Amino acid sequence: MPFSLAATMPRPRVPYAHAARPSVRGQWFVRDEAIMGTAIHVELWCGDAVVGHAAADAVIQEMHRIDRAMSPYKPDSELSRVNREAFATPVPVSHEMFTLLQRAAHFSELSDGAFDITYAAVGQLYDYRAGTLPTRDAIARARQAVGHRQLRLDADPRSVRFAREGMRIDLGGFAKGHAVDTSVALLREFGIAHAIVSAGGDSRVIGDRRGRPWSVAVRDPRRADAIVAVLPLEDTSISTSGDYERYFERDGVRHHHLIDPKTGESPRTLRSVTILAADGLTCEALSKSVFVMGLDKGMRWVESLPGVDAIVVDAAGALHVSSGLLDARPQHAGDTPQ
Repeated sequence: MPFSLAATMPRPRVPYAHAARPSVRGQWFVRDEAIMGTAIHVELWCGDAVVGHAAADAVIQEMHRIDRAMSPYKPDSELSRVNREAFATPVPVSHEMFTLLQRAAHFSELSDGAFDITYAAVGQLYDYRAGTLPTRDAIARARQAVGHRQLRLDADPRSVRFAREGMRIDLGGFAKGHAVDTSVALLREFGIAHAIVSAGGDSRVIGDRRGRPWSVAVRDPRRADAIVAVLPLEDTSISTSGDYERYFERDGVRHHHLIDPKTGESPRTLRSVTILAADGLTCEALSKSVFVMGLDKGMRWVESLPGVDAIVVDAAGALHVSSGLLDARPQHAGDTPQ
């Protein structure tokens, strides 16, 4: 049986058992597409068919926009331009990109370097499709270009510079959460009050599901058809990072896409980390950070952050849940940790 948090997750403002019966007017609008190398899903309720279709389409267009700007695989993306030019000269960037890099730097400091977008200097050496593992010497050389404090951000003019040759940044641990957040902001502009937006393991829900909570499942890291937890959510964000997303095995060792910036290798003490918080960007950054930190340090850190909760599956398959999810008093994912 999967772990259920039905009794401990936030209660709605009006108890569901006594809620008014939903109006039959309106309908659900759903879009699914593969973007940013992951499955994009949007589901929303709207009373106007024209508005509903437009809102769902706007989410898909927004996901494509962010992919064009922040993909490290598109040579004409803003991120690729930064990676090509930022060691030679400061690179002017958009307000959106600059703000994201500032937030990344904030989470790097908050996590004592467990989250670090400059890990890409090492991360690019791994080929998960081909099962290519870099040598220890190659990792050691690339690690010289890793370090979030060597990413220089100048607010005036708004530019980015690399202080070390060979530096690269990758927003793969950040851009999907950002895309979910900006998509939710778009839906609110359309007046949508009930919706879910998902980008792979990152989801954010608006309101409830018309009289009942949204149910989001956390998959078993070793069995794709099984789940370890069912979470009834309302006005919350959730992100899961796992060692099963992109990986290969060599001599019985799993090498996956979650890289410890300090070692240049995959941490192996956990299988998955799920974070609940107020926004997708925070959830995604913290899920990566806790995975690198490990169970004890990661859970202590989560407990110190207001409005943040975690579900962790360790290397032995055991489930660990933060105290906020076990507290009998209803709690809501609160503000972004500062």
